[in-house]
Amino acid sequence: MGIRVYKPTSAGRRNSSVSDFADITDRKKQPEKELLVRLRKPSGRNFQGKITARHRGGGHKRQYRIIDFARKKDGVIGDVAFVEYDPNRTCRIALIHYPDGDKRYILAPLGMKAGDKVQSGEGSEPKVGNCLPLTLIPLGTQIHNVELQPGRGGQMCRAAGTYATLNARDGQWAQITLPSGEVRRVPASCRATIGQIGNLDHMNIRIGKAGRARWMGRRPYVRGSAMNPVDHAMGGGEGRRSGGRHPCSANGRPAKGGNTRKRRKPSSRAIVRRRWSRRNGQKKI
Repeated sequence: MGIRVYKPTSAGRRNSSVSDFADITDRKKQPEKELLVRLRKPSGRNFQGKITARHRGGGHKRQYRIIDFARKKDGVIGDVAFVEYDPNRTCRIALIHYPDGDKRYILAPLGMKAGDKVQSGEGSEPKVGNCLPLTLIPLGTQIHNVELQPGRGGQMCRAAGTYATLNARDGQWAQITLPSGEVRRVPASCRATIGQIGNLDHMNIRIGKAGRARWMGRRPYVRGSAMNPVDHAMGGGEGRRSGGRHPCSANGRPAKGGNTRKRRKPSSRAIVRRRWSRRNGQKKI
């Protein structure tokens, strides 16, 4: 894995970089047809057709790869056939072949390559790529694809280069440290996969030009102060106004570190220690 920088043959190429895709087994291989579904593009709109996420739309056509986040095929050893590129996520995916002919995609951890063996369930060894309940994972182990509820499938630590650390176990609960620094407790019967997610250099890729962002489905971002008052809370004014109020979003929410989490959200009880806060320079309690 690494970053490839091309010769500056144009202004956009000069400041851009791409992944070298060295961790992919075969760049000409097509994805498994039985694990593909049509990916609809909502362009940031909800079921009413209203835009709820701005600056989204267009982009290259994609097909969604069905990922096995739950890893419920217990006691069966699978072979890693290929490590593939997935346009829908930042990490790589691995195609697993099972002896009964079943094929599944999983998130590829760091160091996984074709020919490796993976297994899930209580009888598995705590090695990279295997999926076990938190009760059977040694303390201090790096994990990813962590469940929040038993049997629901992994929901946390699925992006490139991320991992959580299993800190402690107390009865029916396990305590993990997330990439943000937040310490959270989850049921000890939840499952997680051993290892760190691969493609660590994804964060170092430079897009380089606006057109490349459009390929990814990202539309231009316009300053609120350049809009009309009907379009943005900071819009309007005679001439070029330099604000007149604290920066905020289009619907008036503060943009300088204002809290957006619901105060009485039930899952707040599972947070042992808050993540690092840039606003006050200390960790939230």
